[in-house]
Amino acid sequence: MYTVADIYSILHASTKILVHPALEIFDLAYDTRKIRRGGQSLFFALKSIRDGHAFIGEAYRKGVRAFVLSQKDIDVSLYPEGNFIWVNNVLLALQQLAAYHRTQFKKPVIGITGSNGKTVVKEWLTQLLQDDRRVYQSPKSYNSQLGVALALWNLSDEYDCAIIEAGISQPGEMVALEAMTRPEIGVFTNIGAAHASGFASKQDKIVEKLKLFTHSKDLLFPSRYGIASMLPEGLRVFSFGTEPMDEVQVLRIEDYGRTATQIQVAHAQEIATFSIPFRDKASVENALICITVLLFFGYSLDAIASKLTKLKPLDMRLQLKKGKNGCSVIDDTYSNDLASLQIALDFLFQQQQHQKRTLILSDMDGLDDKLRQKLLALLQRQELDRIVLVGKGTHFMRDQLHTTVLLFDSTEALLLGLKDIPFQQESILIKGSRAYHLEEVSRVLVSKSHETVLEINLNALEHNLQVYRGMLPSGVKMMAMVKAFSYGSGSYEVANLLQFNKLDYLTVAFADEGVELRQGGITLPIMVLSPDEQVFETLLTNELEPEIYSFRILHAFITFLDRRQIKDFPIHIKIDTGMHRLGFMPEEMDALIQVLRVTEAVRPKSVFSHLVASGSRDHDDFTRQQLDTFARCAALLESELDCNLIKHIANTSAIVHWPEAYLDMVRLGIGLYGVDMDRTLDVEQVSTLKTTITQIKELPAGETVGYDRKGVLHRASRIATVKIGYADGYSRRFGQGVGQMSINGQLVQTVGSICMDMCMLDVTDIVAYEEDEVVVFPDLMKAAADIGTIPYELLVNISSRVKRVYFYG
Repeated sequence: MYTVADIYSILHASTKILVHPALEIFDLAYDTRKIRRGGQSLFFALKSIRDGHAFIGEAYRKGVRAFVLSQKDIDVSLYPEGNFIWVNNVLLALQQLAAYHRTQFKKPVIGITGSNGKTVVKEWLTQLLQDDRRVYQSPKSYNSQLGVALALWNLSDEYDCAIIEAGISQPGEMVALEAMTRPEIGVFTNIGAAHASGFASKQDKIVEKLKLFTHSKDLLFPSRYGIASMLPEGLRVFSFGTEPMDEVQVLRIEDYGRTATQIQVAHAQEIATFSIPFRDKASVENALICITVLLFFGYSLDAIASKLTKLKPLDMRLQLKKGKNGCSVIDDTYSNDLASLQIALDFLFQQQQHQKRTLILSDMDGLDDKLRQKLLALLQRQELDRIVLVGKGTHFMRDQLHTTVLLFDSTEALLLGLKDIPFQQESILIKGSRAYHLEEVSRVLVSKSHETVLEINLNALEHNLQVYRGMLPSGVKMMAMVKAFSYGSGSYEVANLLQFNKLDYLTVAFADEGVELRQGGITLPIMVLSPDEQVFETLLTNELEPEIYSFRILHAFITFLDRRQIKDFPIHIKIDTGMHRLGFMPEEMDALIQVLRVTEAVRPKSVFSHLVASGSRDHDDFTRQQLDTFARCAALLESELDCNLIKHIANTSAIVHWPEAYLDMVRLGIGLYGVDMDRTLDVEQVSTLKTTITQIKELPAGETVGYDRKGVLHRASRIATVKIGYADGYSRRFGQGVGQMSINGQLVQTVGSICMDMCMLDVTDIVAYEEDEVVVFPDLMKAAADIGTIPYELLVNISSRVKRVYFYG
């Protein structure tokens, strides 16, 4: 695509070392963990939570020979074959390169922005347009300052048009996105509460988002926000809304059965009624935006009506599921294009629980010869153990892939042949176009379980990790608490993401939890809290590091190691500074030092304690007392043992409130999983417990619901039975109207007692149908407060029989 010399010229950089100026660059890299073909990658040393300059050596070892840097003092003599370009701002340089590449694309670019619905509208428009033209879309939700640049890099003339989404969270960000994207056609979805905290008012947010269309020719938008007066001169407008002056006038919207909505619109003196296979408000609005775009492009009302019936609900996230025969299944079957395939493959190789990896891939829509060769090149550089190709359009790769290749003409043929493929202890990525319905393959390969599910958003978990990491000075390590099944969120699935993000330590409560992580491919150091003598052998064989909290455990562990002639086994010394749960008391330090001096069996690796009330300002004096006590004990240990220990005492609340407690390492717990007890941080909810309505009954006033007839109905009521009970971890304390759940965004209360496997809800005042989805804890903090507990208890009590489904992207 470009040589290093070309890129130097494009960036107008002042300083360079070009050893091989003719080196061709195809990939942009910023994360060494995702580098696949280093020799053709340009590495941008971005400075964010982590400084990319610290990873130049790792990128070089992976074959990268071209770098964009801002730091002047890099010893480039360590990389004799490297090409180096120095700029003032690395992210800006990446954006400049993307902007230049965008100018080489001469086909129409559609830019989409708004508070919500951007990604759905982009995906739906691609579905609706792809029968008539080859559409490039920015992958997943690549709508940030970095994401838009990476999306634009994949533009090529094989496409007839491109759809790029742009998202912002604060003022000043849209100017850079506009400079890169330069959309000829703009689509404005809506304005809602998303990222509201970054703007002084809704008006300010609208003004900022409209900057994406500064140089656009046409803008499509909902008229109800009154933005027409804010638009640049010369911009042609095409609005939809309920007013007669709207180009697309909405005349009527109403439910049509339990799964559909009818929308009647008027356009160009014609009236048409469309049926869409959705009922929720967000989907209706997104469909209206798509209708408006299609009308703008000149599609007839009849053609649009036919296209809308084919719309499918989108689950736009990679889903990591527990498969049969010890497999892990990554389900990404909602769309298939080169950019999203690369993202899915990156996620596949991020998984460490299995050494063997399989890709099940369908044919792609709109591939010409050039795109087919790009697909082939992408697959040739993956280290896959097996590739299953579905669709005759993929068969050209039969003899060109250096691995086992299985060919099937159709999804039906693959379903029949699955029984003959020995899927066993492997990670399986299923990536398919909508038309191939590979979700049917996923259903066959995934383990069956209880229909209540706990959805784990790995993107949110990764986001929360970066929020807390961003508060720490450089050099402070981080330990993550993954005990209690990662606060209910899972075991190796969560730990694997933390390992991918290069955490320093993990902590579990019991040795068995550590064993499961080791079996799942986790190699990070793992500390085990409060081990007993029965697990010493397990600690040894799985390289798990014990917390030592008493002389009894210390002597027993030393005796165990001496018998096996083991020396210098790492241990972690727990000091009791005020919790009075476990740990050596300060007055026991001298005796502890005497024991540690005379043994070679163990080697203290860290010393730590636990803060009692770091999140309560009422106990600040006690917290300071704990910090002082710990500092004295730690200093004494280091001095008398002549060693440097990792010192850690800060828990999640202390990370927020007590910077002086950071020391050498902090321990991140509940905050990682999206529970901010202070509600002051921009953390995201990680876990969502969902179930479904099994049955709805119409009952007259005076009837009772549930055991012991405690649910007395004082009016004629509609009662929904849902598939969750106290055996799933939904406490009996939520009975009698205490518990609230959400159905289609509307709150309802429990009726009667909570049963073992089910409970009942009063849905009299809302629209609800059997099989509708139910969110069990719409507000986790409120739910905990309603039964007098804390969010921790609700999360860790979710039963292991509740299926965990992991999403990424």
